[in-house]
Amino acid sequence: MSAAGWPQLDMAEQRKIRVLVAKPGLDGHDRGAKVIARALRDAGMEVIYTGIRQTPQMITEAAIQEDVDAILMSILSGAHMAIFPKVMELLRENGVDDVLVMAGGIIPDEDIPAIEAMGIQGNFGPGTPMSAIIEYVRAHVHSDRLSQQLAPMSTAGTAIETPGTGDAAGQAAQ
Repeated sequence: MSAAGWPQLDMAEQRKIRVLVAKPGLDGHDRGAKVIARALRDAGMEVIYTGIRQTPQMITEAAIQEDVDAILMSILSGAHMAIFPKVMELLRENGVDDVLVMAGGIIPDEDIPAIEAMGIQGNFGPGTPMSAIIEYVRAHVHSDRLSQQLAPMSTAGTAIETPGTGDAAGQAAQ
């Protein structure tokens, strides 16, 4: 059993974990999100990076279209208490109830209980080791999703650039 209580599958029976990394709202600072996206990809996960200034509708649509196992929203603008509830509402309205939803960025400690009550798990602030985020995703994604084969990823996301190099890693990091 995983930490979340779902049965674990043999690694040979599992496919790669598919993660959507999103930058909601008007927040244009995406270096951290790109670093996390690359770390998840380097850890063997399929990563779709949405780019900046995503609406809750855009995030939800991308999660559904890409059939992701996890969503990680990175926000620095302070708009999390306006944006996160809308994302969770849209996910529920669309029957998306088996996807791990996480948050990162600048989130005040006093907001964490309300965010967790929405169903958002794994709240990661500045300085969180990449290994902690990677292990959290691996331990908490619904393992029953990993036994399902998925269609190939589309190229709906934007390129992930290596910070400081301007080198794009492709439309959808794999």
